[in-house]
Amino acid sequence: MNDLAIEATGLTKLFGDFKAVDNLDLQVPKGTVVSLLGPNGAGKTTTVRMLATLLRPDSGRAKVNGYDVVREAGAVRRTTSLTGQFAALDPNLTCRENLTLIARLRGMDRATASARADTLLERFDATEFASRLIKQVSGGERRRVDLAASLIEQPELLVLDEPTTGLDPRSRQVVWTTVRELVAEGITLLLTTQYLEEADALADRIVLIDHGREIAAGTPAELKAQVGEQRIDVIAADTPAFEQLSKALADQGFETTLMPELRRISVAAPNEVLDLTRVSQAVAATGIAIDEIALRRPTLDDAFIALTGHAAESTDNQADDQAKELVA
Repeated sequence: MNDLAIEATGLTKLFGDFKAVDNLDLQVPKGTVVSLLGPNGAGKTTTVRMLATLLRPDSGRAKVNGYDVVREAGAVRRTTSLTGQFAALDPNLTCRENLTLIARLRGMDRATASARADTLLERFDATEFASRLIKQVSGGERRRVDLAASLIEQPELLVLDEPTTGLDPRSRQVVWTTVRELVAEGITLLLTTQYLEEADALADRIVLIDHGREIAAGTPAELKAQVGEQRIDVIAADTPAFEQLSKALADQGFETTLMPELRRISVAAPNEVLDLTRVSQAVAATGIAIDEIALRRPTLDDAFIALTGHAAESTDNQADDQAKELVA
């Protein structure tokens, strides 16, 4: 379809007996941000490497910008930019020299390359350390320069593989702002991340991946809606208060979910503010000390746990680590 930047069907990748990506379908409309969200080892990096022609699928088909990733790999590379998890920069050149070098390698003359480097340094808030060697800047600063390098020539599709892992809050905000600007300019973006907040903030559509398979897909709001209705959480001041308040609310007819280890009492709140008022008044009437009471809507974290049985952050790196070793 002409309105799709990525159209993949049945993508599968094996490393020996290990199935890193398992019959994955993916569609990314042009001009949108789609996030592959999952824990380390879910197969996100393996997927983007197949789409970027760095790995050949064992089965399935994919088109990127209208080109087949196997039969028309050169065309895919000309219209796509991939920023991987590790900065592809020369540590013995300055930040500006790295960008200028890449621009020259892409065929720009010296003046145009220098101007393009300066434009990108400004865009990524990197002018203050532009003259420092890459090996002398922080990890967050290096990452910003690496992202700038991916935009020497503006691609049709930009693939960012966990772009903000390890970044400080300032650098993360710079990346998020730039991503929004790029999408406004018409670039399509495929983002892999294990940060739920990042996917929620940036993505038009999210594909939850676990063990190489799609678990669920939809807008952030649609995925949250699968978890259920919003709730009111009451956190008691201590364990005795939790026990007293749990009994008091149950005696008043409230249906509660108890989490003793967190001293949390949760009450369904389909009517939002009206229910918050009702529960607040009931808690106040008991005179029992609490630390917090709040209306809580479902989060992507809730959705991921509900759909996969565990949190998005994980230490299982097997799938993506094997992909990295293969292309190293």
